[in-house]
Amino acid sequence: MAHREVSAGISAEQWPELPLAQWKDTYATLHMWTQIVGKIRLACTPKINHWWNSTYYITPRGMTTSTMYRDGGAFQIDFDFIDHLLRFETSSGRRADIELTSKTTATFYREVMETLDALGIEVEIWPHPVEIEDPIPFAEDEQHATYIPEHAHRFWQVLLASEQVFQEVRAGFVGKSSPVHFFWGSFDLALTRFSLREAPPHPGGVPNMADWVTREAYSHECSSCGFWPGTEGGLAEPAYYSYAYPEPDGFKDYPVRPRHAFYSEELGEFVLLYKDLRRCADPAAVLRQFLESTYEAAATCGAWPRDLLEPEDPSRSLRA
Repeated sequence: MAHREVSAGISAEQWPELPLAQWKDTYATLHMWTQIVGKIRLACTPKINHWWNSTYYITPRGMTTSTMYRDGGAFQIDFDFIDHLLRFETSSGRRADIELTSKTTATFYREVMETLDALGIEVEIWPHPVEIEDPIPFAEDEQHATYIPEHAHRFWQVLLASEQVFQEVRAGFVGKSSPVHFFWGSFDLALTRFSLREAPPHPGGVPNMADWVTREAYSHECSSCGFWPGTEGGLAEPAYYSYAYPEPDGFKDYPVRPRHAFYSEELGEFVLLYKDLRRCADPAAVLRQFLESTYEAAATCGAWPRDLLEPEDPSRSLRA
């Protein structure tokens, strides 16, 4: 019950601090754990363009695979960052939980596969992480073994607050767009909007991921934005990002908002640091400015058919 006592004392602040240096060990471990469960989702769902069938969705308690199907039945796996459990539920009414606490990734992987076996769900996955340098097979990973409940909870709080703004921005676009979803490979919350035109083949080069996988993800011109917690050796702090593929002429020089946002030559995208967002009186409004103005940069510089993609009267969007 220790995990329940810890979570009960966590601040309900909507935009909490999330310094990478403090939570990097829990982050690295969660990255491996979400890849394990994400690969189960990938194995148990029909392929959807741009790999949208592989992602998680944010929930009022954490994140979910949503419904998956196997052997005539259905099941779902959720990360609960309030009670700190990995929860399994099936259409037959059976349930099981795994406690989220500090343990090796090898242990977590074994517990997940044993739980699936106990529930009568047969799934085979490729048991190696992707999109990282020097991957360790899940069954052999004794390195990633830290889970601090407060850090996981804070990360989820940021995702939940961000997801609401992303959904509002998505509602103002009537063209093809992705759901607001969480990619377990790159470990980021993302929203992608498309111009309707095909894109040149992506050069690939993502660590430990086949180039044909990347090319499917970027098969069409897009403007993509998201939240990323950062990484050592790169952008070492959490930030919002926005990029265009392919990047049109004039994109990086386009005047975007807010004034704190900047174009990173190293990353090839616009960046709004999370710490700068937190200092604003209305973080949600400022985030909306960033997401909308950077999309405008992509659509304007790329000569997108905006009359077909954006409603003439945004106030007419359907509301209950």
